[in-house]
Amino acid sequence: MAGVVAYALTCSLSALVLVVSGFGYFFYDNLRSLGSSHAIDGSAPKSKDGAVNILLIGLDSRKDQNGNDLPVAILDQLHAGSKQGVDNGVGGYNTNTLILLHVPNDGSKATAFSIPRDDYVTYYQALGPQQHGKIKEAYGVTKYYRELQLSKQGVHGSALEHQGREAARKATIATVQDLTGVPVDHFAEINLAGFYDLATALGGVEVCLKHAVKDSYSGADFPAGRQHLNGSQALAFVRQRHGLDNGDLDRTHRQQAFLSSVTHQLRTQGVFGDLGKMQGLLNVAKKDVVIDAGWDVLGFAQQAQNLTGGKIEFHTLPIERYGLIHGQDVNIIDPAKVKGIVQSTFSGKRSTAPSPGTSAASAAPSTVDVLNGGGRAGLAVRIADRLAGQGYLKGNVGNTRVRSRTAVRYGTGANAAARQVARAFGVTATADPTVSAGHVEIDLGRNAAMPNLPTATKPTGTKPTAQPQAIPTSGAQGGAVEGGGIPCVN
Repeated sequence: MAGVVAYALTCSLSALVLVVSGFGYFFYDNLRSLGSSHAIDGSAPKSKDGAVNILLIGLDSRKDQNGNDLPVAILDQLHAGSKQGVDNGVGGYNTNTLILLHVPNDGSKATAFSIPRDDYVTYYQALGPQQHGKIKEAYGVTKYYRELQLSKQGVHGSALEHQGREAARKATIATVQDLTGVPVDHFAEINLAGFYDLATALGGVEVCLKHAVKDSYSGADFPAGRQHLNGSQALAFVRQRHGLDNGDLDRTHRQQAFLSSVTHQLRTQGVFGDLGKMQGLLNVAKKDVVIDAGWDVLGFAQQAQNLTGGKIEFHTLPIERYGLIHGQDVNIIDPAKVKGIVQSTFSGKRSTAPSPGTSAASAAPSTVDVLNGGGRAGLAVRIADRLAGQGYLKGNVGNTRVRSRTAVRYGTGANAAARQVARAFGVTATADPTVSAGHVEIDLGRNAAMPNLPTATKPTGTKPTAQPQAIPTSGAQGGAVEGGGIPCVN
């Protein structure tokens, strides 16, 4: 369900601003108990200059943290669809909401980027044969295959659930880091029940709609204008996508507006001066929210004042077009453009819009994915390393279905690199919309051998910073949603 992560940020904020309101040390033990995940370890890359990047994850799961079914009474309140079997099989735990939040260390405005859930990407640290797909499925796919491994080792029950989720979190974080080109320092995760519990604990929220809506799928039935929503209604507000002009992307704007409204409410309605309300929020947080064990929320509290003061701007990462891959509707994106937008925005070096016809993918070396379909163990790794040493960016390395001949396919902006690589294998490169923009994919056949590989057109020993890109202000993703108030959205 899209938008459930809204209260992951609400939870984080309610913890982070405790110090500001003077109650931080009173709740110190409560805050420490939230950090239970080790999906981000000490060796992970970190942001520089004291800035912090936080990934907010919302799970479309009808299970609690131990893998038990949520109570039917709660699901009835949530208008959450089927109550049976929804978490079984590959992809049952979709991260239908991913928001990357950047908090600078200089008191300037925080920035958040929503990642559309149907963006077609390459998975990183994901398990199983599926190495590409919608970004929302990296979590569920990895969880499913990790649990298959663990079950064979005799792991069951809550331990199986916990270890499966840890692998899934690592894959999701790694995939987001690769897509955006920036580190993820911390994360917060929440599911359906957590959203409902937190919304209810706050006594509902104020929102504003440009038009009246009615949607039987989500349960949204609201007039135009500003209005107060209870917990169940708030969930419907951020879940609705049917009947909206831009579908999922309008739903993303709902999430952003909701976050802005919640932070405004927390700041203006005396929540942080009320021990009872704060204890209620923290009780919910302990029950429903997972954050990484390395997150010192008390130490971060001063930095988070920018969030509670309304100094935050929400954006949605761009898509190039809609596509159909393996029978699924997906968003086709330009990874180089995405990296350019995120990196330049987070560094404070935003670019003017690129000239017409200029692709960000053509401004940087192509990323090469090498998949072994020929059965020669280790060949894909050796080829990938050779390519990386000659200036290409190392992408996904893994296995694919057995095939008789090597094939080279490429996405938007990678045709020149693909032709060079294909010549080394004696084949012809083929354009393929299923390959990410800026990527070349080598599918090794049975007779594949180490070729004489060409040097990349623009050699570089390290992965370069993406070319700065302007944040889109038009199109389906729309412009910014400003924090600090109650913005009106579709």
